[in-house]
Amino acid sequence: MAEEESVSMENEEQNGNSFDLNDYTIIKEGDAEILMHAKNEVFYNKTQVNNRDMSIAVLRTFISQRKQEHDAKLARRTKAGNKAPDANAENPGDSVQHNGEFIDGSEVLKDPSHGESCSIPEELTKNLRGKGREELKPPRVLEALSASGLRALRYAREVEGISQVVALDYDKASVEACRRNIKFNGSVACSKVESHLADARAYMLTHPNEFDVVDLDPYGAPSVFLDSAVQAVADGGILMCTATDMAVLCGGNGEVCYSKYGSYPLRGKYCHEMALRILLACIESHANRYKRYIVPVLSVQMDFYVRVFVRIYTSASDMKNTPLKLSYVYQCTGCDSFHLQTVGRTVAKNNSVRYLPGFGPAVSQECSDCGKKFNMGGPIWSAPIHDQEWVAAILANVKSMKERYPAYERISAVLTTVSEELPDIPLFLSLHNLCATLKCTSPSAVIFRSAVINAGYRISGTHVNPLGLKTDAPMDVIWDIMRCWVKNHPVKAQPSDQAGSVILAKEPVLQANFSRAVASLSKAQAKKVARFLPNPERHWGPKLRAGRQITSKHVSLLGPKALNVINNHENGDDSNHENGDDSNHDYVEEPALKRKKTEEFDS
Repeated sequence: MAEEESVSMENEEQNGNSFDLNDYTIIKEGDAEILMHAKNEVFYNKTQVNNRDMSIAVLRTFISQRKQEHDAKLARRTKAGNKAPDANAENPGDSVQHNGEFIDGSEVLKDPSHGESCSIPEELTKNLRGKGREELKPPRVLEALSASGLRALRYAREVEGISQVVALDYDKASVEACRRNIKFNGSVACSKVESHLADARAYMLTHPNEFDVVDLDPYGAPSVFLDSAVQAVADGGILMCTATDMAVLCGGNGEVCYSKYGSYPLRGKYCHEMALRILLACIESHANRYKRYIVPVLSVQMDFYVRVFVRIYTSASDMKNTPLKLSYVYQCTGCDSFHLQTVGRTVAKNNSVRYLPGFGPAVSQECSDCGKKFNMGGPIWSAPIHDQEWVAAILANVKSMKERYPAYERISAVLTTVSEELPDIPLFLSLHNLCATLKCTSPSAVIFRSAVINAGYRISGTHVNPLGLKTDAPMDVIWDIMRCWVKNHPVKAQPSDQAGSVILAKEPVLQANFSRAVASLSKAQAKKVARFLPNPERHWGPKLRAGRQITSKHVSLLGPKALNVINNHENGDDSNHENGDDSNHDYVEEPALKRKKTEEFDS
């Protein structure tokens, strides 16, 4: 890399943009290295290594899957051609007419109204023979909001088969940093990665259907980019989208979420999964405007954001199925019961299908379990949010190349948990919340899972919450199991108007069987595979937007050490800091230390 550093410096000097490497920190992630200035000029977040690793894993699987689909398509065409070699002769309307004769690429068929056949242009014959057998072009990738360019560089250097990565940003400093990092990473990066100063929305609108992969990872909500993004993706391509405005998506500001995403969120324990489903519903809505629809292959909630990976296809007929994939959610205000109502339904008659509004309401005015009112949210995406075949392929790729993934432990844990989720069950229950409603002690997850399985229903965990449980058991069965549990583990008397008291006042219809079921533990649990890992270090989370001045109030985001380095750099005290002399520094203390000193002073 030393040679590349000198080359990069020479190039910058030739362009009149010389810089001092001492002002930069070299950050290495995967096979890419970037130069980051000590000031907060260009956005970079170390935490997003999980996001970038997951994206690379999905991108590798997409390239492999794309080739398999293309080969299968060619095989079908070849098979069809072998079965009906004379199809063009029977139906010359499917061939090309030249000088009054129909040409199928291998023969010349005389038209009765003309005389002898004439010669066929060689170019025309070549085109006809090659029709349907075109080679698959390497995929092009668009990173719409590149900042430092680290993600684009990792795609170019680590994912085989990519022809080009276009990195966009509307900030001049970010584009300069990205171009500097492209040169810093050598010839491979320079040949594959392009950096442009452009508005991502305008660029995507003017390049429709040009990119096989479009990556959206904005600071905050992606909603303003979705309309142009779904148009820029080629048919069968993949859109990778991140949303970090979790306070909005999880119900903190419902009206803001509705204005951005077109759905109203609910504040349940499942709020993070609901955030995923709101984002998917929003992308589907934008795609439908252009006779397109989405097929999710992987949707995850990690750290402080949600990330979805969806294939985008064009079909006016398949687009009609969208109302069948969307649902409204009714959440009881007193207990944990929730119910879904689909937006649309179909009625099949003979060989035709009619699309009709969904039946409703799915619930009465009052909850049948506790008698309280319902809040209504949505619409959300209620179809599967993962393709389990894709998940298995992604996980296999990650395990086979674990040395190539800096965040291997974390992404393999998430993918393992995702692979064991029930794919057709929207949202989930929280066992601790059920017990909190009844004011009872909690059964172990194994005991509760066993009771559900013994009752004849399916149940699984969820990658979103270690205490979450997905099941197809209706809520009356869930409450019957909890009533049976409380009979064996009595609770103190509660006021009669509380939701728990109303639920427990009813006798259970189902007699729960709590004997341990064989399938009560997932394969990962049985093998004691880690599924939910702690953060690798303190202050692992979101960071400040680029360009904002970093002050002591940001200690909770960045940590005291990071602030001290920045303060020292601004004060020009690097030499004292290197010698261990911190006497002249504006040292930022931990809040706990500040409280301790205050308490000592007060005493």
